[in-house]
Amino acid sequence: MGLRIELDPGKCSGLGLCEAEAPELFEVQDDGSLTVLDERPSTDRRAECEAAVASCPTEALRLLED
Repeated sequence: MGLRIELDPGKCSGLGLCEAEAPELFEVQDDGSLTVLDERPSTDRRAECEAAVASCPTEALRLLED
């Protein structure tokens, strides 16, 4: 099984809390939009992913297993 990060751009407010938790996985652009740098991170990054998803106040991120 692998991990997949799903972003709902309509919910994202660009606060950058996810980037603070996992800067290798997320980057807030100059226009405030969020870029997921690695949509399919390795399972050894699960803790970082979960922390980033949990930090999102608008629930714009989800961590899925597939």
